[in-house]
Amino acid sequence: MNPSEALALTSIKRVVVKVGSNVLTAEYGLNMETIFAISRQICSLMDKGLEVLLVTSGAMAAGVRKIGLPGRPDEIPKRQAIAAVGQPGLMLAYDTAFGQQGKKVAQILLTGEDLSNRKRYLNARNTFNALLAWGVVPIINENDTVAVESIKFGDNDNLSAMITLLMDADLLINLTDIDGLYTKDPRVFQDARLVPIISSISRDIEKWAGDIPGALGTGGMSSKIKAAKKVTAAGIPMIIAKGNKPDVLIRLFNGETHGTYFAPKARRLACRKCWIAFSIKPTGSITVDSGAARALLTNGKSLLPSGIVNVDGEFGEGAAVECKTEANEVLGIGLVNYSAADIRLIKGLKTNQIKRLLGSKPYDEIIHRDNLAITAVQDA
Repeated sequence: MNPSEALALTSIKRVVVKVGSNVLTAEYGLNMETIFAISRQICSLMDKGLEVLLVTSGAMAAGVRKIGLPGRPDEIPKRQAIAAVGQPGLMLAYDTAFGQQGKKVAQILLTGEDLSNRKRYLNARNTFNALLAWGVVPIINENDTVAVESIKFGDNDNLSAMITLLMDADLLINLTDIDGLYTKDPRVFQDARLVPIISSISRDIEKWAGDIPGALGTGGMSSKIKAAKKVTAAGIPMIIAKGNKPDVLIRLFNGETHGTYFAPKARRLACRKCWIAFSIKPTGSITVDSGAARALLTNGKSLLPSGIVNVDGEFGEGAAVECKTEANEVLGIGLVNYSAADIRLIKGLKTNQIKRLLGSKPYDEIIHRDNLAITAVQDA
C-alpha cells in the first residue's frame, strides 16, 4: 500500500498541518509567496468540508531577519526576544493571506504547561473546537517569548503532534524543506533513497533520520520521527512532504503520492489516554514482571501490586509514571492510585494484603486500566 492508497482509505475530517521555518523563510525574511500558497491550499481543503489546524514555525526566523542577526542566538532570553519581534509579522502575513481567500484566523500561543495541566488542556480543546465551528483557522505556535526549558515543547514538530492528539485529528501533515524521510541526507549523499511508507518506526528508521536541523529551525528529521511515533502510537497517520512543492496539500488529498507516509497503529487511543501518554511528564517509573507486562499489553488489565518488582523516583498519589519491563522496555504511562512510598511497601503482594500494611485499602489497583495508556509497539 502506498501513501495515496492509505489516504484514500481513510475518512479524513480534521487535519493538522505543520509548516517548518525553512519552508516559510527566504533570504530577506518571510517567504510571502509560500505563505500565500499554503494558505490558499488550506482554504481549498476547508471549502471541501475539512477542518484544518495550522501549526507554524517562523516567528524566530522572522525576528532574526528583522533584527539583522546572522542566525538564532543561543541564549534563551535572546531567543524569546527574537520570537517576540517576529511573531506579529508572521501573524500579519497569515491574516493577509487567509483574508484574501475570505477566511479568518486566530493566534494561539502555547507552552508545555498548557497541555500537561488537565484543566488547561480541556480549555484549549474547547477553544479550538469553537474556532473550528466558526470556520476560523487556528494558527498555533509555541509561546517562545515566555517558554523556558522546563516547559518547552522542544520544537513545533512535537507541538504539532500534541495538537493532533489534543484535537483527535485524523491526520498530521508535516511540511518541510525536503521531500520526506530518506535513507541518508539527500542534501549530502546522491544515493539517498526516499522512503515512501513506514509501517513501523524501527531503530534503522531513527538512524536514517539523524539530527539535521535547518539554520533557522529547532527541529530536524529526528524530531519529525519522534512526532510520528506519538501520533501513530495513538492510531493517527502522519505524512512528511515538501512544503514548497506546488499544491502539495491539494494533490495529497487528490490521492497523489508525495513524501513519506507513516502508518498508524490499528487501534485508536482515546483522547484522555493520549493526554496521559504524551502530555504529562512522568515523575517516576514502576518495573513489572513478565506476567504483569503480558496482562497489561495483551489483556488490557489494570496493574496490581503483585506484578510490581521495583519503584524508581518519589511521587504522590495521582502522579504520572512509566510502566517498564525488567528489560527496561517502556510499556506505557499511567496515573497511580498510591504514592511511591506506599507502592514500595505493597509491591509483590496480593490486594487482600494492602490494608494490613497500609491501614486502609482505597483501591485494589496501583494503576487502573482506564488511567493507563499503552504506548509500546505490540505484535499484530
